[in-house]
Amino acid sequence: MQFSEGNICHIYNRGNYKQQVFFNTENYLHFLVLCNKYLSPAGDILAWCLMPNHFHFLIHVNEKSLTPIHNSPLPVSTFSFGFRMLLSSYTKAINKSTDRHGNLFQQRTKSKWVNIPGSNYAETAFHYIHQNPLKAGLVDRMEEWQFSSFQDYCNLRNGKLCNKAIAKQKLNINWGDFLKESYAVIDEEAIRDIF
Repeated sequence: MQFSEGNICHIYNRGNYKQQVFFNTENYLHFLVLCNKYLSPAGDILAWCLMPNHFHFLIHVNEKSLTPIHNSPLPVSTFSFGFRMLLSSYTKAINKSTDRHGNLFQQRTKSKWVNIPGSNYAETAFHYIHQNPLKAGLVDRMEEWQFSSFQDYCNLRNGKLCNKAIAKQKLNINWGDFLKESYAVIDEEAIRDIF
């Protein structure tokens, strides 16, 4: 993944062969602990959602994200290193607890810049990420899914993973009418633009 300071990126990956990657509440919570350990120091997380077989992040790249890791044999940024550590640490934990071997996630984590001038890609990605559990039929209301940042933005939880101040500064969202805007149907063409 190549990053530029100030950009906003939609990052996502799914289970190898579309397999499940989160099997119980403890798995979701462990992944979030690892996110806090490896991703939070390396970029501003604006939104996130963990689904049974995949995940999404909306990340604002800051100056810390681009700091090179000096003890790495290849040049790598702090953020790329953090993401690699997140996925490998989580995979090792799942493999150990389920007595399995091999890759849990697809080899290449995907990313797309979404803060393109004149577009609303970043805002679309933000809402799309939060709508995932609803569209998948896992909940009747987005507020019910505890494994996304939506509850934080609705003030139902005081989560620390997202940098809500940066999100409110960088995203063109009507925060006064957040719930209504969040539930608006996203056009399929707009969804294609964020992938």
